[in-house]
Amino acid sequence: MKPKWLPPDHSRKLVAIVFIVFLVMFAIRRGLYHSLHFKHRLVHPGVLSMSTDHRGDLLEMVRSIVPPLAYDRHKGQAGRVGVVGGCQEYTGAPYFAGIAALKSGADLAHVFCTSDAATVIKSYSPELIVHPLLDKQTGVAEMSTWMERLHTLVVGPGMGREQHIMDNVKGVIAKARQLSIPVVIDADGLWLVTVSPEVITGYNKAILTPNIVEFNRLFQAMLGKQPEKNASSENVKQLSQAMGNLTIVQKGQTDVISNGDKVLLADAEGSPCRAGGQGDILSGAMGVFTFWGYDAVRRGVDNPLLKEYGPSIAAAYGASTLTKTCSRLAFSKWGRSMGAADLIPEIHYVFEELFEMSGPGTPVQRL
Repeated sequence: MKPKWLPPDHSRKLVAIVFIVFLVMFAIRRGLYHSLHFKHRLVHPGVLSMSTDHRGDLLEMVRSIVPPLAYDRHKGQAGRVGVVGGCQEYTGAPYFAGIAALKSGADLAHVFCTSDAATVIKSYSPELIVHPLLDKQTGVAEMSTWMERLHTLVVGPGMGREQHIMDNVKGVIAKARQLSIPVVIDADGLWLVTVSPEVITGYNKAILTPNIVEFNRLFQAMLGKQPEKNASSENVKQLSQAMGNLTIVQKGQTDVISNGDKVLLADAEGSPCRAGGQGDILSGAMGVFTFWGYDAVRRGVDNPLLKEYGPSIAAAYGASTLTKTCSRLAFSKWGRSMGAADLIPEIHYVFEELFEMSGPGTPVQRL
């Protein structure tokens, strides 16, 4: 005989269905469906394939530079990043770079843009500190005052190619070198470097992030020839050496990273959707990772791979792995309609799974 406290059969079925729906919605919300479905594809073997154990060691290298969260720290200690770029035509790029830096863990993000771009960029997010200085005659002097408070610069997103703006950016980079501030250069900043390589050549705290077209153009300018086919690692290494051993990140299905001495492949699986803005997210994340890398070295963090590869390569590998994994998860949800904005909500979850968790193999298993 069925106890009186049990609901009717159809009620129990309804409760079971509601419970199952709740579990499915929760799993999707947390990204677990995508994690389980793609867990065996976190990293796709590249030209120089690495063992899963070595990938785990590389992720541990990145974890070693991430500063711990603590109640006694104050605003700014986790990173003050400056983004140099943004003009009338291109306001989204500096926003993506700045917000990616913040969502990756920076405390403050400044955007130095032209006067006609400032209000638009301010309207995207109240979290960005926006300075309409990039097109002013006194721009370099005014930006230099702010730069003394910054930890890293990201140069190029949405910068444009107007000569007076590029002249100001040259002054900003010179000031960064004087202050020994690490610099990540992307987008139109790479155009500036191609036509005036002396602005950055020999500065080993610089990271350049060219795509294949930008890389070929820069390679031709520096070495007087086109890169060898099917020799990406050697090509990137040669270009780095020609530019005084700064760090080059050749973006692609597999990102090739080199400081002219070491070569490291960042071969986490991304997405086949090449929506604009993903490179800006990469550069912004790389800005804060770069500060963390150099700060970790200053603090004497003891990690063998960090000592082997150095802070710039560690930062580049971390930012590349983060961005590619965010792109993959966003694409698994949105497919062809994925845009760069869809990567932003993924940053928290991916960062937490890759870089906040400890234990052998944990990130590979969970993502």
